[in-house]
Order: sequence, then structure tokens, then C-alpha cells
Amino acid sequence: MAAYIIFMRDRMRDTAEFGKYMEAVPGTLDGHPVKPLAIYGQIEILEGAPIEGAVIAEFPTMEAARAWYHSPAYVKAMQHRLRAGDYRVFLIEGL
Repeated sequence: MAAYIIFMRDRMRDTAEFGKYMEAVPGTLDGHPVKPLAIYGQIEILEGAPIEGAVIAEFPTMEAARAWYHSPAYVKAMQHRLRAGDYRVFLIEGL
């Protein structure tokens, strides 16, 4: 069953760190079955607190999504994202 990882950025704190993160992420995807669906496109908040940006990526399973998120390559890249801004990140299983 497909799974989706959702990144929601609440606030950018360091654009230089964000740039490093964006440079590093593509290399973390090698060998992982991921399909990017939305990457920091235009957002229209319909309900709830505003966010500055969002990313949605599809994986074939929850296990595949966890494998990428916890991979050494992504864990290294993630350190730049954590310094760059305030995020909420979650996995959701599809239908």
C-alpha cells in the first residue's frame, strides 16, 4: 500500500542552510523508490495555521518511506533542514 511523507515548513530561519539541504536531498534518493508529487509549490490555506511551504512524496510502502527517512544519507542532509527552519513531518498510509 502506498505511503506519503509530508513536510510542512512553518518558518524559515536560515536560507543558506536550506540551500545546502536542497542540494543534498537529490543524492539521498538514489536506490529509494520515491515519486515526488509536490515540492514547494503555490499554497492556498483553506483551514488551520498557515505554512510557508510543503513537500509531498510517494513511496510504495510505509517501510520504504521509513527506509529513506532513516537512511544515513538523508539523516546527514536532514541536519541542514533542521537548522534551516521549523517543520512538521509525517507519514500517512494511502488507500
